[in-house]
Amino acid sequence: VQLQASGGGLVQAGDSLRLSCAASGRIFSSTSMGWFRQGPGKEREFLGNIRWGFGNTYYPEGVKGRFTISRDKGNQKVYLQMDRLKPEDTAVYYCAAGPSIGDYTLWGQGTQVTVSS
Repeated sequence: VQLQASGGGLVQAGDSLRLSCAASGRIFSSTSMGWFRQGPGKEREFLGNIRWGFGNTYYPEGVKGRFTISRDKGNQKVYLQMDRLKPEDTAVYYCAAGPSIGDYTLWGQGTQVTVSS
């Protein structure tokens, strides 16, 4: 499986943005597709994940309510919908895949999101 993230750009605070992650190759029902970000001078942060088969999602408390992950099985894409963006959301955003929520073995290249105040 290969992953390709896209959809980043420059937006204003309060805007919404949807990132996409296109997956090529076979994806198993049990695969966990996750989104991460890394801001300037910060450690990588986990934003949430979705189970490919059932579509159940998990979000850490810090982003719950503003970020939503979904997937399109037919087109093998995973999305990260981000609402009410803040300048502190500025980061490179990555999608990843793995057998479980804590074990991501495949990573896409990042896509830059910059939120201006």
